[in-house]
Amino acid sequence: MRFDDRFIDELKARLRPSDIIGRSVKLKRQGREFVGLSPFSKEKSPSFFVNDDKGFFHDFSSGKHGDVISFLQETERLSFVEAVQRLAAEAGMQLPAEDPQAQEREQKRQGLNDWMDLAQKWFAANLRRSPGKAAREYLERRGLPEDQWERFGLGYAPNDREGLKQALIQRGAKPGDLVEAGLLISPESGGQPYDRFRDRLMFPILDARGRIVSFGGRAMNPDDRAKYLNGPESPLFHKGATLYGLPEARRILGAESKSDQSIVVVEGYMDVIACQRAGIPAVAPMGTALTEEQMALLWRTSAEPILCFDGDGAGQRAASRAIERALPLLKPSRSFRFVMLSGGKDPDDILRDNGAPALRQAMQEVVPFSRMLFEKEREAIGDLGTPEKEAGLLVRLRQAAATIADPDLSRTYKDFLVGSFYQHVRPSQEERKQANRVIYRDRKARASQAIMDVTPEARAAAITLSQAPKPIVSAVVEGLISHPALAQERAELLATQTFGDAGLDKLIRDLVSMTYDVEVFGEGLIRSRLIALGHEDTLRRIDRTARVAHAPFLDATATAEKVREDLTKTIDVMLQALALSRALNELKSDHYFDLPTFSGLKSQRDALDRHIASGEIWSDQSRALH
Repeated sequence: MRFDDRFIDELKARLRPSDIIGRSVKLKRQGREFVGLSPFSKEKSPSFFVNDDKGFFHDFSSGKHGDVISFLQETERLSFVEAVQRLAAEAGMQLPAEDPQAQEREQKRQGLNDWMDLAQKWFAANLRRSPGKAAREYLERRGLPEDQWERFGLGYAPNDREGLKQALIQRGAKPGDLVEAGLLISPESGGQPYDRFRDRLMFPILDARGRIVSFGGRAMNPDDRAKYLNGPESPLFHKGATLYGLPEARRILGAESKSDQSIVVVEGYMDVIACQRAGIPAVAPMGTALTEEQMALLWRTSAEPILCFDGDGAGQRAASRAIERALPLLKPSRSFRFVMLSGGKDPDDILRDNGAPALRQAMQEVVPFSRMLFEKEREAIGDLGTPEKEAGLLVRLRQAAATIADPDLSRTYKDFLVGSFYQHVRPSQEERKQANRVIYRDRKARASQAIMDVTPEARAAAITLSQAPKPIVSAVVEGLISHPALAQERAELLATQTFGDAGLDKLIRDLVSMTYDVEVFGEGLIRSRLIALGHEDTLRRIDRTARVAHAPFLDATATAEKVREDLTKTIDVMLQALALSRALNELKSDHYFDLPTFSGLKSQRDALDRHIASGEIWSDQSRALH
């Protein structure tokens, strides 16, 4: 939803910050201001000030500053839109009307949400009836008492092909709407739709605003092929952008705003419920590895979310996948920490066997991202009994650090990882000192020589090259402008990259921020909005070079499914090549990496080049990437 400046100004004019903030912070008047203890840090002397005349708060202990909207965003983990909607209702202001198409889509979604709410009530009622006996016994075995069922909206879907369908049709639902919402399945061979969930314990899945957008069902029959079943992608539910348990986790964090508690990611519905019962703000992805969108959601809630995995082989593999996906996105202000549970237990087991204090204690035993990354690369090499294996580990560590798009953090990680290598693999202090002296001397010599070798003609050529974005990059930008909702899972990664062109980098960052709020701008308004932000010249350069790429996702006749597939695949290839380029550039300037090592990484880059040139991505023209 879009709000203009006049609406926001009027909203803030109708509300006194001291009234809104005073509900969660005990304030005392001090002259023309109000003062209280900081809600963001622990302190004994008040340093938190609210000024109604100027309409802001300022917290000297944490440095946070803002208005009532940002206060709700900080303390209750709300998005900007959610905070404005909350305050508008309190101020008695009607939200601004959206464009007709967006309003029509919202009305459609609201209708589907209504059927979701009725479905949840029907499932909940069935859990307490005779057909739900097996589900009730399962919950009893898992140690979840009946007084908690309503808190988490639990229910039961009977083993009936048309039970929910008939119940909702009697309330006025159309089968087509129920299929669109994911509650019914429409047979591909024709015939009448039937219930998607049958003989399953039901978990409602809520979006960030607390609306039911889908369901997850756990099979009661041990012979069922799918132990857990989630609803399909729908106008309400995008699996890769949703976290189970997020609204309740935000409430827990809001209630604990004076602590340094972080949101925790666990693996399943029952694990989320166990953690939240113990006062731990936990969420879970939808049975898949964390996506970039879900990571962005987590980072908006906590600077360092905790990823909790079982300590077995499957948990180690899941942690490894999370590290690989998060690595390019790390920044000084956002990272992850890890908890690896021992003894083959998950959070639900710990709560049931040892109680809430033991579960909270387990979540305190965290390992930083950097240490997990080092151990991951070390285990990938195995036995380090030979110089070749040691050199191989150094290659992997350097390549991992180069994958981080933030240049300062990438360099810091490189120093940490190489330092960890010499601490754990070659612990001789004298060797480390000597190595550092050699690195410094060689880098200084190379830098001086590089400056001398650059001719004026070469500098001019570099400037000319930087003014012409590469065709594959231009094609991706054009693809996101035309289809901003189709590649959100990769868009976050693009915003972290540097393409050697300040104008292009800024355009991509602005574009990516728009892809997460397509409803605000509308797909047709993305380009005009970019022009209004000062990107007209960059767009003109992109338009000229995008045509050279001959990207199939720019074909107006391509289906949405094909566009999504080709666009995300192209982004992945581009990111791989950028990471390899950074790794190669780092290796060139490092004393420890000789020519054979450099050749090994270059062969990976050449393999990627052949993969593109073979047409497996989409076109031989993708060679323009290089």
